[in-house]
Amino acid sequence: MNKILQEQFFVDDLSDDQKSVITNINSYIKQGLNGNTSSVAIIEGAAGTGKSVVLMELVRQYMTDKHYRTSLVVNHPELYKAYRDLAESIPNMKASEIRRPTSLINYAQKNHKQYDIIFVDEAHLLYSKSEPYAHYRGQNQLADLMNLAKVVVVVYDFDQVFQSKMYWDQDLLYKTIGNHPHKLFSMNFQYRMVASDEQVAWMDDLTAEKPMKPFPENSDFEFKMFDTAGDLFENIKKRNKEVGMSRVVATSGFPRIDGRHNVEMDSFSLPWDEWDPQRTHWAKREGSITQVGTIYTLQGFDLNYVGMIIGPSFGYDPATDTMTIIPEKYSHKEIFKKRKDMQFTRDEYKAFIANVLNVLMKRGKYGLYLTAYDDALRQRLLELAADHK
Repeated sequence: MNKILQEQFFVDDLSDDQKSVITNINSYIKQGLNGNTSSVAIIEGAAGTGKSVVLMELVRQYMTDKHYRTSLVVNHPELYKAYRDLAESIPNMKASEIRRPTSLINYAQKNHKQYDIIFVDEAHLLYSKSEPYAHYRGQNQLADLMNLAKVVVVVYDFDQVFQSKMYWDQDLLYKTIGNHPHKLFSMNFQYRMVASDEQVAWMDDLTAEKPMKPFPENSDFEFKMFDTAGDLFENIKKRNKEVGMSRVVATSGFPRIDGRHNVEMDSFSLPWDEWDPQRTHWAKREGSITQVGTIYTLQGFDLNYVGMIIGPSFGYDPATDTMTIIPEKYSHKEIFKKRKDMQFTRDEYKAFIANVLNVLMKRGKYGLYLTAYDDALRQRLLELAADHK
């Protein structure tokens, strides 16, 4: 089994909290399998709380048991590759039972298939509207999955919602579930990062446009501010040689220069991550050290160190001493697609953009290296870092 994937998704020493959640979900699944209508188990938690670890323990238990008709679905192409890789190395588990949600729904409806349990990772990426371009013609993928299984186990993090076509909040989730039996299993303990609670709160406060303050230095988590993206990249390359799985990431909004749509800042110029049909996911490919990662390649994955370039759609307001979000400078237009069934305010679009930055900053287990495209924002972050030394 791939060592990197194994370390991320299968943990030998599960915490007491994780063991408790697994035991409780197991009881709920057994209850649901004997019910007369489909039931939903909701695993909810922020980035890094070990949701996928808990889910994969359940997946390994049920999807290797021939007594159950099961499937695992995920709407993230890189995670889909990772799970298929894992499946091939787990005895009695079939990679063919791991699908993208549209693929499973279309296949099951066409062939009149029903399941005992369907597991859904990153369920906040399920379509909550029709998306014909992606060959999904239903109205809500969770509703369709509930119609196919006795029990649906879903992993949600509402702070990782960043597109209108995949919009979810608690109201929509419970409206979709309707009168079906359901139970919430909350996970509010941080496992990905070695960062302290105060350091995680600093990241949350920054993206929530709260007054800025120095990064707390009260754990082994390494935080460094850089004046140039070029210098940040050189340090990330060093970390990658030393411990591996260290990458530069960025948010959208960088202007095209001479026809190039690269991330370009000071001496730094690298292309965005490239989709590749090969099975190896982006963060694990050696060549990705010379590309810039995005939410589309890194959501759900761990890095050891992340070099975060805050893009042009984030500025600084000296009057409030806050980082500001500027939707007009965010160039990835998928975020702003219109929906007939709901309208989004400017503040809601800002929240989508903030969620992208928040998720990317939390990819690194051992450290965050940070810089910003906006001069005023970068200088303020540098001042805070210098004052705290």
